[in-house]
Amino acid sequence: MNYQANLEQVTHRIRAAEQRFKRSEGSVKLLAVSKTKPIEAVNALAELGQTAFGENYLQESLDKIAQRPDLEWHFIGPIQSNKTKPIAEHFNWVQSVDRLKIAQRLSRQRPPELPALNILLQVNISQEDTKSGFSPQELLEQVEQVTQLPNLVLRGLMAIPKAETEFDQQRAALAEMFDLFQQVKLKLRTPDFDTLSMGMSGDLEAAIAEGSTMVRIGTDLFGARNYAL
Repeated sequence: MNYQANLEQVTHRIRAAEQRFKRSEGSVKLLAVSKTKPIEAVNALAELGQTAFGENYLQESLDKIAQRPDLEWHFIGPIQSNKTKPIAEHFNWVQSVDRLKIAQRLSRQRPPELPALNILLQVNISQEDTKSGFSPQELLEQVEQVTQLPNLVLRGLMAIPKAETEFDQQRAALAEMFDLFQQVKLKLRTPDFDTLSMGMSGDLEAAIAEGSTMVRIGTDLFGARNYAL
């Protein structure tokens, strides 16, 4: 696996999209989604300068964090209530906070000696039954409650829109997310609220066109996953 070539190619796509859609250079951060990949793959990208990694599976991720506590670790998978304690104790960011109860548990369980936990609220922007997340209305009603929780910093929003192949169709749902992000930003008026995590390998350019500040890329960096392993 040529990790250097993969990272260069993904970085080029991000920078080209920034330029094409008149975004500031370097305004979009890359999150390397390392779920199911071994620590050796993480180390290879880290040696090339990649610092932020996303994980979905708790036990697998805890093993990696123990070996590379110097990296920035984001939990991006579904969160069960009985898993919030180790997530609160070991991660730097949690992107998949999909309901108020999870935020409350993370707040209570974040060790006070650690920096506040950065969180994103996951929005089910396409209103899909198979996906979790706040509806836009729930988000606007509950977001201020989240900001009052101790030991957390609400950094922004995350979404996984319905998969579309046409560029304009991709942009439609992503534009809705950006509008919602702006509404919440205006409501909260806090400089900490600065992150809009949306865009993966298939819709990276559309996401950057619509204001994403963080894209989550896995396969294009690490190669295809074998979930049977």
